[in-house]
Amino acid sequence: MSFVPGLGSSIQEQRDRWERKRSRTARELVQTEQHYCQQLKLVTTYFVEILKAKGTLRQDITENIFSSIKAIHSVNQSLLVHLENGYFGRGFDQFCPHLQHYNTYVDNIYNASKVLRIQLKKNKAFRRFKKLQETRPEFNNQKLEDLLQLPILRIDQYKHFLQDLTANTSPDNPEFQQLSKAVTAVSEVSHRIQNNTRCHENHLQLCRVQKLLKGRKTKVLAAGRWYIREGWLNMVPPKGAEAKPKMFFLFSDMLLQAKRCSPLHPTNGDKFTGQHMYPLQDCTLEKVFGHTRSKGGLLSLTFPRAKLLLMSSNQEDLNDWYQSLSSAIRKLQSKQTVVHHRDELHQRPSHSAADSHNVLSSSSSSSNNNNPGRKRNMVSAESDRQADKPPVEWESSAPKRMKQGDTPEQSSAESSSSGCVIL
Repeated sequence: MSFVPGLGSSIQEQRDRWERKRSRTARELVQTEQHYCQQLKLVTTYFVEILKAKGTLRQDITENIFSSIKAIHSVNQSLLVHLENGYFGRGFDQFCPHLQHYNTYVDNIYNASKVLRIQLKKNKAFRRFKKLQETRPEFNNQKLEDLLQLPILRIDQYKHFLQDLTANTSPDNPEFQQLSKAVTAVSEVSHRIQNNTRCHENHLQLCRVQKLLKGRKTKVLAAGRWYIREGWLNMVPPKGAEAKPKMFFLFSDMLLQAKRCSPLHPTNGDKFTGQHMYPLQDCTLEKVFGHTRSKGGLLSLTFPRAKLLLMSSNQEDLNDWYQSLSSAIRKLQSKQTVVHHRDELHQRPSHSAADSHNVLSSSSSSSNNNNPGRKRNMVSAESDRQADKPPVEWESSAPKRMKQGDTPEQSSAESSSSGCVIL
């Protein structure tokens, strides 16, 4: 076997670099965990425990604000003991099964912020208590609102620390598998936080658009609906009249056309009136012109019983609208295709059951050929049973499909096979 000069030393140098990076990451993890546990203790000691003893807030309100932070503090204290002793793999291996406390906290954080704002506005005694506690030297000018966000931020920090530790740990090390599993578990909680953030931001956008619309006839808030964009586009009438500017709001399942209310209106001068809701399920989009770098362009949207010609003098804005509309239509139609295939799979067992019934009938008839008297008795009994039963219609047993996030207006429009809803 030939010996390569310097190969052993280079491998050892690489291992030394891994060890130095791992030691640096481990030291930073321990230090930040100590500080994190101290801050959690401030919340549990000076807020949760004292509020429970004094009764300043009802128990359900206290639980809505602080959620599972007391359980999180207890779990992290146990984790800190393992980290300070250098047992990183074992510590996170025992820590990860308790991540459901973080899931509970993550799912409640936006409700906690809302309840806290309401109590600070309405409860004078709690407002005074909070201000007094925050002036303690232990808080170092930190507000309760900032401290309540710490568990959310800590999950993302755990994710990066664990990734660095795993990357600089040899696969032969017994802790490698434990750290790898911890990365997966913590990443799931981090993904949950990101999804909750997106859902919350989308809900705020839907609420903002709903407040922009006059009256309660146009319903924007709907389950499963996502806000995409909004903006002014010139609507070209079908008979060649002058194009009129309209405000359009694009959502994941429909396009809303609106016009601005009269600026002289005493209360609705800054609002819009909803005119049409166009479902995107059966929409066909085409860029009539605007393919080059010329100024502006024209988009054609075809619905079952309606057609829109939308024009913009801004080429970049028109391209953005085209991309957003194309993406929304493609995603919506792909979902409908999946639901259609799923319904076909649900119908298949019905036909197979009918086939098996026919097989059984044929087998019974063949056996009855050997005994004519028995056959007559069975035929008469079977006819009596069939007379008591209603006829079975296999075609009508298929389940109905409903689009997620449909508004009542959209459902009525689709039942009448109309391409849009006039508001």
